[in-house]
Amino acid sequence: MMKKKLRLKYIDFAIIFIFILLAAISIVSILSATYTGDQLFYEKQIIWYIVGFLCMFCVLLFDYKILTQGRVLWVLYGIGIFLNLLVMIPGIGEKVNGAQLWIRIGAFSLQPSELMKIFVILILAKIIAPKKGEPWQDLHTLGKILLIAGLPFIIILLQPDLGTSLILLAIVASMLLVGGLDWKWLAGGLAVIALIVGAIVLLYILDSPLLHVLLADHQIERIQTFLDPASDPTGAGYQATQAKIAIGSGMLWGKGFQQGTQAQGNWIPEPHNDFIFAVIAEEFGFVGSSILLLCYLALLYRLIKIALTASNQFGVCIVSGVIGMFAFQIFQNIGMAIGLMPITGIPLPFISYGGTSIVTQLAAVGLAINVGMRSKEEQLQFTIY
Repeated sequence: MMKKKLRLKYIDFAIIFIFILLAAISIVSILSATYTGDQLFYEKQIIWYIVGFLCMFCVLLFDYKILTQGRVLWVLYGIGIFLNLLVMIPGIGEKVNGAQLWIRIGAFSLQPSELMKIFVILILAKIIAPKKGEPWQDLHTLGKILLIAGLPFIIILLQPDLGTSLILLAIVASMLLVGGLDWKWLAGGLAVIALIVGAIVLLYILDSPLLHVLLADHQIERIQTFLDPASDPTGAGYQATQAKIAIGSGMLWGKGFQQGTQAQGNWIPEPHNDFIFAVIAEEFGFVGSSILLLCYLALLYRLIKIALTASNQFGVCIVSGVIGMFAFQIFQNIGMAIGLMPITGIPLPFISYGGTSIVTQLAAVGLAINVGMRSKEEQLQFTIY
């Protein structure tokens, strides 16, 4: 009984409070974004948040270190790969907006790529943790890590889901950096990515036929929209143009709840999902957007604090992967809404509508809270003994 009380005492309730704020912002924003459309979205979001919180607290019931025992993580990884391959089979996978990402289960849809992010974090943490303190000249281990992360990266990219594939890269980079990878290796990897991006941009500028071989038409349109949004404001550049109009028109205080002309006039595409930040900025202005950003900063700060105080490297790696995942998603989603990043279809964490995404995100943070809770308990026991 004493141990249970101690564990409850050391739950990071600041993170729980932040989630309550984010849940409220999400539900209010979705209610407004769908005011002139399908108002069932906000009701479903409430249900998904309830399910997500239940999953998060279920994650807190077991000691996360038991995941390192046996082959349980390899089994989860295999299930994730199987589901992501299954979703690509016509008739099983559900295709929406050109991407086949969901498996329909009755009235619900499952997005396997969301589950894969957690599975990759866990399996990489198991591999990287024992290598802490060793020089990363171990090409065998590094190759193993890149292979394990590269397989789902390629599968998800073929679905095609560029956004989630990029999130996997962010997860791997953050975990390798914290795991002791020499910065020269990381700098080399970033240089290769920069060269690839530069080559794609050059092919676009030269209007090379090779670009159409490497990328799908909608991906080429997104490059065009990013480099020159005004080139096709009613076509490929429509999403970016309308989002920036909405964000700019919100000014300091916003137009008010359900008073956004762009949102209520159905000018903003996917207002309850990918571009929900534009709805928030239009209706609640710079002040409302800043409150949301402060919530994110507070969440990342608490997660970084957990990583710094974790009692073992496995926990450090898990929390680092979760931080990398959320930090990149937040930066990319808001960046694409304001025109600083290309549009990739990445949802805004904890705010955008989504069943699988909300549940898996809360479960991921549940793992981080678990690490912090057990670490504090172990530190107390060490102090006592």
